[in-house]
Amino acid sequence: MARILVVVHQETSNPGLVGQKLQERGYQLDIRCPALGDTLPRHLTDHAATVVFGGPMSANDDGVLPFIHQELQWIPVALASGKPYLGICLGAQLLARVLGATVSPHAEGLREIGYHPITPTRQGCDRFPGPMQVYQWHCEGFELPAGAISLAQGNTFTHQAYCYGDTAYGLQFHPEMTPALIDEWTLRGTDQLTEPGAYARSQQFEQHHQFGAVIDRWLEGFLGHWLGGANWTAQISA
Repeated sequence: MARILVVVHQETSNPGLVGQKLQERGYQLDIRCPALGDTLPRHLTDHAATVVFGGPMSANDDGVLPFIHQELQWIPVALASGKPYLGICLGAQLLARVLGATVSPHAEGLREIGYHPITPTRQGCDRFPGPMQVYQWHCEGFELPAGAISLAQGNTFTHQAYCYGDTAYGLQFHPEMTPALIDEWTLRGTDQLTEPGAYARSQQFEQHHQFGAVIDRWLEGFLGHWLGGANWTAQISA
């Protein structure tokens, strides 16, 4: 069974809907948490792809968190392999830093927590057939790395999705969200739900009920395209 390397950043991390769909495609998840002392492979000969998920830490914490430094040093291994890389939120920001871009908080201290709109760029219309409401939980964003292609943009944090080469993607948002993850995140992060740009816990459940099925269909098409096993057939209409 082909394996996909899944990098998470907390003991309670869960790959959610992304993990479910990868397993449905027949992949085994090799989940590793460098924050808890797990090592990262010296090469990806035994893996078909890599997914790096999010976390509450910053991509700029490499001076104080050794595992962030470790991941920044390791991501070039994933890129050099030529195998699919998907960075989600922190994973996208780490990739952006590796590619020379800046990761920083919003100039006005805003956050995005809950479902927020994104719009495809001209070059991203094949990956994002139209505007979407996507789940967010972050207070930092990234510049578009040199050589990368912007695929989708947002109102508060401009860069929401990009690709670098044929196989590396960064998503600022969280397509892995499920009701169980929303329940866990909003309980653990209650203190953040009053920040500018954050939706209340009850609103987030309502939003997921409204938009979750659309993201589910989009994710199915995106993963097929990303893994190279299917033509791009994403449908996002309700």
